[in-house]
Amino acid sequence: MATIPKNPISFRASMPACPRSRNPKISHLSFFHSSPNSIPLRLVSHGSRRSAGSFQVRSVLNTVQPADVSVSGKADLGSELKPRVLVSEKLGDAGLELLRGFGDVDCAYDLSPEELCAKISEFDALIVRSGTKVTRQVFEAAKGRLKVVGRAGVGIDNVDLQAATEFGCLVVNAPTANTIAAAEHGIALLASMARNVAQADASTKSGKWQRNKYVGVSLVGKTLAVMGFGKVGSEVARRAKGLGMHVVAHDPYAPADRARAIGVDLVSFDEAISSAHFISLHMPLTPATKKVFNDETFAKMRKGARLINVARGGVIDEEALVRALDNGTVAQAALDVFTEEPPAKDSKLVLHENVTVTPHLGASTKEAQEGVAVEVAEAVVGALKGELSATAVNAPMVPPEVLSELAPYVVLAEKLGRLAVQLVAGGSGIQSIKIVYKTARSPDSLDTRLLRAMVTKGIIEPISDTYINLVNADFTAKQKGLRISEERVYVNSSPEYPVETIQVQISNVKSKFASALMENGNICAEGRVKDSSIPHLTCVGPFSVDVSLDGNLIMCRQVDQPGMIGQVGNILAESNVNVSFMSVGRTGRRTKAIMAIGVDEEPTKDTLKKIGEVAAIEEFVFLKL
Repeated sequence: MATIPKNPISFRASMPACPRSRNPKISHLSFFHSSPNSIPLRLVSHGSRRSAGSFQVRSVLNTVQPADVSVSGKADLGSELKPRVLVSEKLGDAGLELLRGFGDVDCAYDLSPEELCAKISEFDALIVRSGTKVTRQVFEAAKGRLKVVGRAGVGIDNVDLQAATEFGCLVVNAPTANTIAAAEHGIALLASMARNVAQADASTKSGKWQRNKYVGVSLVGKTLAVMGFGKVGSEVARRAKGLGMHVVAHDPYAPADRARAIGVDLVSFDEAISSAHFISLHMPLTPATKKVFNDETFAKMRKGARLINVARGGVIDEEALVRALDNGTVAQAALDVFTEEPPAKDSKLVLHENVTVTPHLGASTKEAQEGVAVEVAEAVVGALKGELSATAVNAPMVPPEVLSELAPYVVLAEKLGRLAVQLVAGGSGIQSIKIVYKTARSPDSLDTRLLRAMVTKGIIEPISDTYINLVNADFTAKQKGLRISEERVYVNSSPEYPVETIQVQISNVKSKFASALMENGNICAEGRVKDSSIPHLTCVGPFSVDVSLDGNLIMCRQVDQPGMIGQVGNILAESNVNVSFMSVGRTGRRTKAIMAIGVDEEPTKDTLKKIGEVAAIEEFVFLKL
């Protein structure tokens, strides 16, 4: 249970509860991680003061630790030092040049696990390929400094994602630059295997001339099963179609319309392996796919099938494959990847006469190497700068166009979470949070994971003694026992904008500002984006207001009478506190009103005390945003 520190600058008075919001069509959504491998967390934090019509997302990763902030609130000069990046495996020159233009780069190749752990606490980012194991021990040794791990390639099975998330480290990869290279290598292995190119080459170079021994098989008219229909798998399918092959694919997440556009039939796993003459593997290595090609799987294959793997070695039980090759169930195999790399020199699989092998060359073209280097360098630099990334793997995979559209709303979401939690009275334990979205869009066309995570971050950071950043906010919420739910309220308006309003409710707590309580006793803050980019607070409890969520905020509940704005304004002016926005909402004429005042500076305790002493003010609260 999270507890709220006491704030001496608040005054309370009782008031009537507010009415419930009304809308007939409501759908409920629940939220919590289903597994460590599907952690839906990718956030941005708000930027500095913005003028109307401008917007900038800042700080995807909060790279300034709490200890780097002085009492005055200004960053310590040490935080301005260039970030340090450790590159533990060879990276293309173009990527290194990009990194060196941003920070200090140390290329230290072939580090042992012990050497990596000894060095890592000196670096803000780490870039690896497939050879470096980024284990929990590495994150522990980093002592909180490591903010980004960049994987130069697609697979991330050599990075402990759960540990990365727990330690607040973003993991990014380079999923697109080597797609064509990997697909081309898959086709090269397919053709080479079918025509015994490697074996015939070795035989001829040894002085033999064995034309009859190395008779191959034709590709045209044969069925190729593509197991995993992602970027690489779909490109292999395109090329195989050009060779005159019939292509089927298995992938539980592949869209059927994309497969049909290429001329590929999506089928079940068993149907794919039992009908294919050639089987090409393009699936990630996960607990579900580890050794999925085993004795049982091979027994279901067409007799004499041929296997190609340019994905991950661990998806094949290598001992079972040797048995299948020996008994003829699998006629040939062409392998670019292995469970352990490099494989043992006496590996029966590598030395098998019906196996063609290459040393993990899937992405090894000059063009792909440079492309991967640039892609991962851009992702790492962007994350350290605080930019949104579509290549984060321990975060929701949100398409770039969605990130762009939601950018102003994620700022609003964090500010509302930050505001709502400051309304909780000291000593109250937060356990239940509800986020309500009013929208004209259907659930299929509005992805709220980013908004939900941003609210979570805003709520946790002000009340947690744990260092919170954009990656571990959701994990930390779960660890602290926070229950977060979502609700969509459909409104009859234009779907041009993704969200009309976002409302944050905290239930079963006491409030230091009673006016923020709804009829059901929940603290409630609601806002919207105005002028396409500016987050505004539009409702506190039952009171409508209209104030920019920028800088700091003073909220007062008062008797609705003339002169109130002037009295409070004069007190602030005397203390040289500049008012940026002011809004008054009321329940009726000459009854109760809420005055919300945006201020650039933080008022002194004496100034706030003077505001509280105004006779017509019944309660007020100062909030940092």
